[in-house]
Order: sequence, then structure tokens, then C-alpha cells
Amino acid sequence: MLFNTTVTATDTVLQTDNLSVFYGNFKAVRDVNLNIYKNKITAFIGPSGCGKSTVLRCFNRLNDLIPGAHIEGRITFQETDIYDRRVDPVELRRRIGMVFQRPNPFPKSIYENIAFGARINGYQGDMDELVERAIRQAALWDEVKDKLKQSGLSLSGGQQQRLCIARALAIEPEVILMDEPCSALDPISTLRVEELLMELKEKYTIIIVTHNMQQASRVSDMTAFYNAQATEKGGKMGYLVEYNPTEVIFQSPEQQATQEYVSGRFG
Repeated sequence: MLFNTTVTATDTVLQTDNLSVFYGNFKAVRDVNLNIYKNKITAFIGPSGCGKSTVLRCFNRLNDLIPGAHIEGRITFQETDIYDRRVDPVELRRRIGMVFQRPNPFPKSIYENIAFGARINGYQGDMDELVERAIRQAALWDEVKDKLKQSGLSLSGGQQQRLCIARALAIEPEVILMDEPCSALDPISTLRVEELLMELKEKYTIIIVTHNMQQASRVSDMTAFYNAQATEKGGKMGYLVEYNPTEVIFQSPEQQATQEYVSGRFG
């Protein structure tokens, strides 16, 4: 199934309608309704166990890889239901890329880390040009241009994470999902990644899960605050408390629970 490619800059790119996520019979997240806007950075915040990473992984169907995981409700990407049987999850993951919490470069050269995904996706253009463009977009070119044949594992942690971002960019996605991409990085590397995100949103739509309140307030345009409630069987079920422009969430939130969380009273 082809996705709609006629969206404008003000359109909703991703939308959830009463999204609930299950692992077997356990409801991990309930009734999430939100719109993700084009060329904006949206931050998911909240305490551990509130479902923010679970929701993030729904957007490119990574939860499909977990036995027993399924959703109720609807998620649309450019007006197409991504759980429709006619949607190819591989194509979806090309259009909606993912950067994980810990840098995970392939045990290959820096060059091949970038080229690998493009080849799998049938890229027919100039591979050297693609590799350089992706690495430049990830603000890494000046640091690695003379050692592209060296292993990606030889880079520092911060460089490895930017290499993983470049790898995601090389398959030319429209949306980039980031699950706590700075949690394993030092402050200087974190700042470099944050600066990079501000540049990338000119071309991409970005959703970032973060435990760092300062990071969310610095880089995001929209913020979704999730919380969790205890279930009868002793687990936790996440839910969306509030979704608003970031300045509203941090300066004048509509919900008391949001105010308590962003002011550090719990979480």
C-alpha cells in the first residue's frame, strides 16, 4: 500500500486514536490520543513504566517482534492505517526510522554502517555521495572523513550514536524515532546530539523519549506526559496525561500531575 505523500508542512504526520497496547492479556498502555506534526520535535516524558517507549515502538511496529504483543485502536501515518494488512512493516520502518538508547553500530566499517541499509533497500544512486551526505547530516563528517574504512566500533560513544543517526538518515526516512538517545552519553556528546536534532527537524519529523526534563524543554516543540497507574494484578498501566506545546507543559500545564512531575515532586 502506498502512503499519502501530499501532506503539507502543517499537517499531522502520525495520529493515534484510542491506542491501547497489550502484551498477551496485559494492557500496558491505554487510550492514547495524539497527533504528531511534521517538522516538529515531540518529546515523550514520564516516570519509568508509564508506556512512553512502548508507544514509540508502535509507530514503526517494532512491538510486532514481541510474541503476544498487539494493539487496539488505530495509528495512521499520512492517513494510512499502519496496521492494515496491506502495509509492509519493512517499508514502514524505512519511512519511520529508529535510533535506540545505546549506540549499536554494526561490526563493520564506518562506510559500511551507512551503506548497508541503503543497499538492502535497493538504493541505486551514488553510494559514496549518499554515505557522505548522511554522515554530514549527522554532524560527524569532519571527525571521520579520513577513516571511513575503520570499524564503527572504534568511535567514541557519542560518535557511535551520531553514526547510528547517520545510518537511520541514509535510508531517507520521513520520521525518526529516538528512544533515550543520550542516556548513555556524556554531557558534551549529549549537547552535540541535541544541536543535531535542532538541525534535523528542518527536514524530518522527530519523536524522542527522554527522562531528562531539561532536554525535553530545550529541544522539543511538543511534549506528551505519560503516567502509570497500578493494576489489580500488581503491574503498571501507562496512560497519556497531557499533550501540549512544550512551553505549556513546563510553564503552565493543564493537569496537576504534570505540574508535580515537571517540578520534580515525583518520578
